[in-house]
Amino acid sequence: MATEPLRVAVIGVGHLGRHHARILSALDGARLVAVVDTIPERAAEAAAATGAEPLSDFTALAGKVDAVTIAVPTDLHHDIARPFLERGTAVLVEKPMARSLAEADALVSAARASQATLAVGHTERFNPAVAAVMPLVTSPRFIEVHRLGVFPDRSLDIDVVFDLMIHDLDVILALVRSDVAAIEAVGVPVLTPRFDIANARLRFASGCIANVTASRISRDRVRKIRFFQPDSYLSIDYAAQEVEGWRLVRREGARPAIEGGPLAVTHDEPLRLELADFVAAARDRRPPVVDGHAGRRALELATRIAEKMESAV
Repeated sequence: MATEPLRVAVIGVGHLGRHHARILSALDGARLVAVVDTIPERAAEAAAATGAEPLSDFTALAGKVDAVTIAVPTDLHHDIARPFLERGTAVLVEKPMARSLAEADALVSAARASQATLAVGHTERFNPAVAAVMPLVTSPRFIEVHRLGVFPDRSLDIDVVFDLMIHDLDVILALVRSDVAAIEAVGVPVLTPRFDIANARLRFASGCIANVTASRISRDRVRKIRFFQPDSYLSIDYAAQEVEGWRLVRREGARPAIEGGPLAVTHDEPLRLELADFVAAARDRRPPVVDGHAGRRALELATRIAEKMESAV
């Protein structure tokens, strides 16, 4: 017997949410039933493009959906997500998952109590370039990250750590798999009252060091992460979805040789892969790739870095 498509709604169809709606309207296993936005014109535009019902109040979705994705300002994440989780509705909430660890804990607890699927929108985990590298990063000793972008017209309600850097923090935590033992951090509020550029140096209990820079005031757009480990080096260009890998090959009776070059990557849209995983997780009642606990870990590390920056001002 064929399984009925998952009834899904998108709450917030601004810059990112409209892409949620676009993808979900064509995704196998899902049926986009509604788009919600407090700006009626925006909801109407997304509805016209996808065939979904336009709504201005998310509470009207009660009993009509099996899952929702939430792409609204961070301050609203908890208040919108929690009622759905308490009813057992699957939720994907964009990063950062909440504005505080207490709110994040409340979402995780609500999902656990109702056994609802809770996913957090860390799309870089679904970047095909990251997927290609994950099996190869076995014992990282040094990680260098640059995530630089031009000044945006959105997400100015949060620091650059929670807006941009948190993507890389999630990837690093997934690969290093060790506790953060020490943090040094500095941030500068250049164009807004919040930190627009930030650098953090993280020392893990394993001995690994990560140097992470994020900026939203750069002239050029850069999204790169590099891993150094014994006898090998791996480099990811997130935006281009390109990977290079180099390793030292030792030969008995001969000089060691350096081998490597570009690695094969099957390009795809990370957001599409993320939403497909969310829909499959909700339908199969399995944990998503980036669950509430992973989202909470990234938020906790971002919070620790932000606190270090505040204390240095």
